Amino acid sequence: MQKTINKSIRLMTGIGVAALLCLAANGAQAAKTLVFCSEGSPEGFNPQLFTTGTTFDASSVPLYSRLVAFELGTTKIVPALAQSWSVSDDGLTYTFKLRKGVKFHSSAKFKPSRDFNADDVLFSFNRMLDSQHPFHRLAAGQSFSFFLDMGMEKIIDKVEKADDYTVVFKLKHPEAPFIANLGMDFASILSAEYAANMQKAGTPDVIDREPIGTGPFQFVSYQKDAVIRYKAFDAYWDGRPKLEQLIFAITPDASVRYAKLKANECQVMAFPKPADIELMKNDPAVTLLAKEGLNVGYISFNVEKKPFDNKLVRQALNLATDKQTILKTVYQSGGQIAKNAIPPTLWSYNNKIQDYPYDPAKAKALLAKAGYPNGIEIELSYLPVTRPYNPDGKRMAELIQSDWAKIGVKATLNTYEWTEYLKRSKQGVQQAMMFGWSGDNGDPDNFFATLLGCEAVRSGGNTARWCNKDFEALIQKAKLSTGQAERSKLYEQAQVIADEEAPWIPLAHSLTHTPIRKQVIGFKMSAFALHDFSKVDLGK
Repeated sequence: MQKTINKSIRLMTGIGVAALLCLAANGAQAAKTLVFCSEGSPEGFNPQLFTTGTTFDASSVPLYSRLVAFELGTTKIVPALAQSWSVSDDGLTYTFKLRKGVKFHSSAKFKPSRDFNADDVLFSFNRMLDSQHPFHRLAAGQSFSFFLDMGMEKIIDKVEKADDYTVVFKLKHPEAPFIANLGMDFASILSAEYAANMQKAGTPDVIDREPIGTGPFQFVSYQKDAVIRYKAFDAYWDGRPKLEQLIFAITPDASVRYAKLKANECQVMAFPKPADIELMKNDPAVTLLAKEGLNVGYISFNVEKKPFDNKLVRQALNLATDKQTILKTVYQSGGQIAKNAIPPTLWSYNNKIQDYPYDPAKAKALLAKAGYPNGIEIELSYLPVTRPYNPDGKRMAELIQSDWAKIGVKATLNTYEWTEYLKRSKQGVQQAMMFGWSGDNGDPDNFFATLLGCEAVRSGGNTARWCNKDFEALIQKAKLSTGQAERSKLYEQAQVIADEEAPWIPLAHSLTHTPIRKQVIGFKMSAFALHDFSKVDLGK
């Protein structure tokens, strides 16, 4: 009976979406509805609690705003909820002048009685910063992941309200990327009034499940693993969206996403298969956008588990991995081989580093030197979804499995549903794990500290669980410096250590593509592999 009900619900949902699409396809644009074929389900709708682009696409991008923003398509920082800001000479005090007249969304449970003000900024940051804050405690298994990954609690001393529209951040030490950090998704501003109302109602956890923000779209509904619905927010501070409705059709299979795009069942799709790129270029109904990705795909070795506590094993597996074949087969040459944790488009990239060559004989000898002359058996977890830094995790895993077998390493492949995969990565239960990263703010610290820093071991962003004191000292010193040249030198030295210690196999930096139908107007590709529809329109 339950299966029948669920099937009926799915069928009804499909019919509902199809009906909307038929209206759009036939030119009935009175209620402009854009359908985005997304690649996976969000972990939740409060971006403070998560770290993945899939979740940010569905939460922080449409629903929330931050003090500062990145000009769409670039890493340039521009005003958002803060109209202006100033920094003290010692780099320890940041004063933000807030925008007036900004409205919050409403819902069946909450009707705002006031505009956005300093109280909302204090609430949003202090719940992450202050362990005694009434909203600091979260459900089991949840944390303020990104905030912790970046060590923000060791950077921010206090957040103070000077008046209703002036907020002052006092830092414990100078932090070069601080303004850029505030443009990131975890720094989204929540409603203090909404939180207070839900606390009075005895349901404080509602604020993390039923989003209220100041973004361009309001949340309407979510059917898990199927569809998310949004509607335009009439009072959006940066101008009401031209779209009336926005629908995320969650479609994990890239081939199915493309089939839907061709059928006009969606007008924008995420992360196409490299094998489909040429078809899209020649599709008269499709415009294919392309951008050099600010990303890296990699395999991380959990150094807390044998045999990956041995540097020689990690180096051997680097030597045993044929990156050229992976680039050609998985990425269809739509990218370049990686040798560092950051892409070459990012300042401080150390091009002097020599990548590990593909050398199975040397790898086998190194494995024997490490004490494993007869090989080893390990588990390799591969990505269950398409990501901008990795278009086909399973195929990549099969190639790596074959490469490693040549030196006596038997790799058992496994994967999990996306949210479970992420959960396991944070818990550190994996041995070797396929992962990747798309930059969030255009600063190297966003890669080094978030993915390889010691604080990120505790919060789970560092899936290698590698904490190297020399590497950590360099990246921490780089954050204290305000000069880019000095910071670059420190990051270049840090890359030398990471290359030698080999907590990862850096695999590739991909070229990212976004196919859109011809009737989509004003869509720009994000520098951070996200999808922003706030300025998008639909033509005939």
